[in-house]
Amino acid sequence: MSDSRTIQVRRSNDLVPYGDAVREMEARVAAIHAENAPELVWLLEHPPLYTAGTSAQETDLLSPNRFPVFKSGRGGQYTYHGPGQRVAYVMLDLRHHGHDLRCYVKNLEAWMIDALAHLDVRGETRDDRIGIWVERDSDSSLVPGEDKICAIGVRVRRWVSFHGAAINVTPDLEHFSGIVPCGVSQHGVTSLEALGKHASMKFVDHALTTSFEKIFGVTLVDEN
Repeated sequence: MSDSRTIQVRRSNDLVPYGDAVREMEARVAAIHAENAPELVWLLEHPPLYTAGTSAQETDLLSPNRFPVFKSGRGGQYTYHGPGQRVAYVMLDLRHHGHDLRCYVKNLEAWMIDALAHLDVRGETRDDRIGIWVERDSDSSLVPGEDKICAIGVRVRRWVSFHGAAINVTPDLEHFSGIVPCGVSQHGVTSLEALGKHASMKFVDHALTTSFEKIFGVTLVDEN
């Protein structure tokens, strides 16, 4: 549970270059730590790219020349970002949110699961791998199993968080074939669209903001 500090939300409708987003996050994190700016939840999409987290293995980058590749300071391995994927970057001062990184990650997971429930999708966590997963429909023509619908990767600097989570809405899922997503080869990747859930990005944003307020116990205000 948070105190009454103001947390802003920003929604970017245009594609935001990844490098620009990282620079913006780093500047905002420094300002939040210095108490010169409010905390921020930033919802956006990126042009197509692969990012390598701090645990990324080079052998998991299967198509190195397909899209730009950025080394990221977030936790995790390789992931894909692109149009149709809603990325949620969360810049919170964890000194005011329990001062507990493990609890923060659990809250991120609970946030994504609750938002997916608003979108009529049952998301679940797994003890042996990160992210949010959905079981394949028993009537599906695909091999029985489960697929990742949401990736999570965070970084914390002086107790201020950044990076965050990404939910697949309508991305080109074939683009994930250029990597081993998050180092997991025995399971697939899916999206709301592939699951037959046709939601606008505006509705996804509404689910994300509503669920964030519920899970983190705060009120989001639009950034000026």
